[in-house]
Amino acid sequence: MGDPELGVIEGYYGPPWSWQARREVTALLAGHGYRFHHYAPKADPHVRDDWTSPWPEAARQELTAFGEHCREHGTRFGVGLSPAGLQAGLDDHGLAALHRRLLEINELGVDDLVLLFDDLAGDAPDGLAGRQIELAHRAADTTTATRIFLCPTYYSDDPLLDQLFGPRPEHYLTELGRGLDRGIRVYWAGEEICPAEITLGELRPVTEQLRRRPVLWDNYPVNDGAVMGQHLHLRGFTGRPSSLANAVAGHAINPALQPWLSCIPALTLPASYRAHASYRYARAQRQAAETVLGAELGARVMADLALLVDRGRDRLTDGERGELRARYAAYDHPAAREIVDWLAGAYGLAGAPTGA
Repeated sequence: MGDPELGVIEGYYGPPWSWQARREVTALLAGHGYRFHHYAPKADPHVRDDWTSPWPEAARQELTAFGEHCREHGTRFGVGLSPAGLQAGLDDHGLAALHRRLLEINELGVDDLVLLFDDLAGDAPDGLAGRQIELAHRAADTTTATRIFLCPTYYSDDPLLDQLFGPRPEHYLTELGRGLDRGIRVYWAGEEICPAEITLGELRPVTEQLRRRPVLWDNYPVNDGAVMGQHLHLRGFTGRPSSLANAVAGHAINPALQPWLSCIPALTLPASYRAHASYRYARAQRQAAETVLGAELGARVMADLALLVDRGRDRLTDGERGELRARYAAYDHPAAREIVDWLAGAYGLAGAPTGA
């Protein structure tokens, strides 16, 4: 049993990573088995809210250069597109806008196209699956990407999605699975949006409905919600048994707002698949911290887990926050600067849906 294809899906709310951090983190993760990177931060308006408008020239150049960087490191480059509005109804104007946007994405040299219907209101639910299928097939006719991924509106069994975006249509996943071309890959997050565990038992019915193995969209170590943003997610992966390898078509992590700190848990995921039943998450996280941060800073962060991970920023005393800021300001490392910025209240979360 080998590892599934591992990747990163930038599907978080809040400020996008810098291009420098994105390049450096992608190079690091590629050396540990990560093979695709999907660019889709929700704060980039040209992915989502203003998806019909072209990227500014500077952003286009950065995206193109990042794609080349990915391929230099053996990583597939993907770009996300959330065609908001089209799932409520298809007209010639909207379809023409979609065609123009896909041509622009082609010019970036993408390997993967990612169609994102997540966190969009399931308005006009009658025929929702059918419209998304048609959009995916139209995209397939235009894109030069060799793979297409689709994230459904209802990408989890979690009832919170129904509360936030309207009741899910009956048989939604079954209709998607029946109508979508079998070559299109489908993202799935789990029984909950941010699950503590993902099991073979939950994946079997999803696989049957979709008529294909899902690609896991794993919402760890993401910390983009109002509550999650108070914590750094630095512990190793748990609740993802190595037996998932043969049940999924890929496993992508949705990273935290802190790119370098995301690498600590990220490195434990391939370790968990390799070790199988011998996996020890605490040991793996210590090894990952040392790899990412160096021995001294890695040990310091591991010693502070109770404060950084469990207690959370707003429950620290003023004295504790000041002590931690002084401690990490003494290190010349981008991850230490991420901790200092987080303690100072950086990483605003404007735009995240209520309840996140």
